[in-house]
Amino acid sequence: MRIKAFKLEEYFAKYEFNVKYTLCSSDCESFSVDELLTLEKDSLKNLKEVWLGYTESIGNPHLREEISKLYGNINPEEVIVFSGAEEAIFIAMNVLLKKDDHIIVQYPGYQSLYEIANAIGCKVTKWLMDDKNNWELDLQFLESNITKSTKCIVVNFPHNPTGYLPAKDFYKRIINIAKKNNIYILSDEVYKFLEYSETNRLPSACDIYDKGISIGVMSKAFGLAGLRIGWIATKDKELYEGIASFKNYTTICNSALSEFFATLALRNRSIIINRNLEIITNNLILLDDFFNNYGDFFKWIKPKAGSIAFPRLLANIGVEVFCLNLLKEKSVLLMPSTNYDYGDHYFRIGFGRKNMPEALKKLEEYVKEKYKNLI
Repeated sequence: MRIKAFKLEEYFAKYEFNVKYTLCSSDCESFSVDELLTLEKDSLKNLKEVWLGYTESIGNPHLREEISKLYGNINPEEVIVFSGAEEAIFIAMNVLLKKDDHIIVQYPGYQSLYEIANAIGCKVTKWLMDDKNNWELDLQFLESNITKSTKCIVVNFPHNPTGYLPAKDFYKRIINIAKKNNIYILSDEVYKFLEYSETNRLPSACDIYDKGISIGVMSKAFGLAGLRIGWIATKDKELYEGIASFKNYTTICNSALSEFFATLALRNRSIIINRNLEIITNNLILLDDFFNNYGDFFKWIKPKAGSIAFPRLLANIGVEVFCLNLLKEKSVLLMPSTNYDYGDHYFRIGFGRKNMPEALKKLEEYVKEKYKNLI
């Protein structure tokens, strides 16, 4: 396999740990070890008893039990745990797809969701989203692009980077199209549980379709990216077994300490999710005010879920230049749309962290100082 450079991740690697404010983070505010241990009375005692040998390849049984509770129709035996969602995507695509298969993938999107398929030799059709239509997807495009070789539809709800979340009826129509054509749904659900209204939460693909593959992770809604724990849930037994076998060529098994903390966090998930939703809600109020005040400079489509959005820079300035100058002058990091291969007019902004208000003030200073003639 020869795979293209991962633009977004290389951009983070270059800048993320060298700036004061990361205003494009997709994950929510994290926790210290001590904060997690305070969630349960005997947690420190239990931590000291963790055995640091090899762990079960498919994941600790207690962890898989807790993950299964995130779904409505999934058993622990239908969950497999990975070192982050990235490994889950990589293995799922390598097991599911072969050269000359066809996939349809929501776009813009996380590069793994289409570039791995490209590297395998698949034909990739990008299901384009457009802010002129409030990021809504076109079902007619989906149906008209399905061919005899179409193996999979790749979706990501809530969406990275736009924060788009379809209505439940629309989502079910996507599932029904997949069922009608007997093709898989690979569903990136890493931002699930960050819906601003729980009534808008979509059912997981694995819960409602036997060819649904749902990917989850501890990094986003739970704010525990450093644990490097992700998972796949699916009812397709043959696919599950193939994925489990392939994992023997990657990480083999997961970190015992990471699995311990992930299990602890999931047992207390309501506390963690509610805290992160409170941060997001407060930050969104500030973002609404900011983008309303600078409506001639930015186009803002308020997201429906998640911890990121994808505003458009309306001024005749290349967004990469805009972001790099902001970085140099204010030590604030935004993610230009060039790293999504989606033009030079958008940027990803993240609002799941506590210091976002400080970073936003720095962004406002930059806009006022640098572009006062345009606002």
